[in-house]
Amino acid sequence: QVQLVESGGGLVQAGGSLRLSCAASGLMFSSCAMGWFRQAPGKEREFVAASNWRGSSAAYADSVKGRFTISRDNAKNTLSLQMNSLKPEDTALYYCAAARTGDIVVRTSAYNFWGQGTQVTVSS
Repeated sequence: QVQLVESGGGLVQAGGSLRLSCAASGLMFSSCAMGWFRQAPGKEREFVAASNWRGSSAAYADSVKGRFTISRDNAKNTLSLQMNSLKPEDTALYYCAAARTGDIVVRTSAYNFWGQGTQVTVSS
């Protein structure tokens, strides 16, 4: 059974930082592309960042480029998202997702497995 468990969310002031983690089990983590998505109330789920299977390539939404960094540790089956210079518009439920393909994918529909999400709230 595949499990993706996010952690690290919380309440932070604008300009602050948070580091999200995703612990994966039940899948060949080292062969999966991994991604972070977010969903704010009343909005659709949107792409945030993605990593290829090795962690050698990454993609970011324009809204987070230069502020967020995705990384992975294949030995520990973990995915991380370092979020700096947070803004109130970053407030959302953040999801970790895994895709069976090893290449970077940014489409929500390309991901096969999803976590339950961790809440990030940025106050102004």
